[in-house]
Amino acid sequence: MEGSLTILGCGSAMPTFQNSPSGQILRLADKAFLIDCGEGTQLSMRRLAVKTSRLYSVFISHLHGDHCFGLIGLISTLGMMSRTQPLHIYAHSDLERLLTPLLEYHCADLTFEVVFHHINPRKSEVIFEDRTVTVTTIPLKHKVPCCGFLFTERHRKKAEDGSFSIDERKRYAYCSDTMYSEKIVPIISGVENLFHEATYTEEYADKCKYTMHSTATQAAEIAKKARVGKLFIGHYSARVDDHTTFLREAQAVFPDTVMCEEHKTYII
Repeated sequence: MEGSLTILGCGSAMPTFQNSPSGQILRLADKAFLIDCGEGTQLSMRRLAVKTSRLYSVFISHLHGDHCFGLIGLISTLGMMSRTQPLHIYAHSDLERLLTPLLEYHCADLTFEVVFHHINPRKSEVIFEDRTVTVTTIPLKHKVPCCGFLFTERHRKKAEDGSFSIDERKRYAYCSDTMYSEKIVPIISGVENLFHEATYTEEYADKCKYTMHSTATQAAEIAKKARVGKLFIGHYSARVDDHTTFLREAQAVFPDTVMCEEHKTYII
């Protein structure tokens, strides 16, 4: 089954007229997963006519505002749309502590349950699994506890003797805010599609040390070492007006690089 990736926002912490903060919709195995939810995510979803009835779960990489400020608005809107199925949110345990008072104040009459699943961003482990998809955390190196997510589509095959085996069909790795770290390479090795943040161009490479982000070149180096099929880059700094610079620098190291564009859908 064909999967797709819709970019709801691919900017960094400072919103611009060109880019919104982080947010992606991953469609895999007939499910829709929301990955990060920066401010304005629900506006992009409505503009692109994303079917919220298909929204299965939400995965939050870390608790910097540009990755989670859109959650309370999205949840409130889903309530006004009379959603009934639970919304499962996978995130650091602090998110439940921070969001619960807002839910109690603004969303007391929700028509559905918000279910929090606490994850340990510092550990690589399976946090979601059903018959068709597994999700594994990818520990990242950032200012706050942060992890990426490896989505694996699975297909059950029945043998002639009646037994079943699992065939891994498709994998998508999402590496949110992080410094350059080769520790993630074994986890994402050989994935067909990798998203890796590329906040800076080489002109601003010196900022990576104290902001704990990556350059486009560093993202490409990770993709090359991990032997991935295709690299998607995003999380662009507001300092850089010409986004094609990110693409040129990444492609110099890893030619099969895609520069994410706002509100565009890619087949994966």
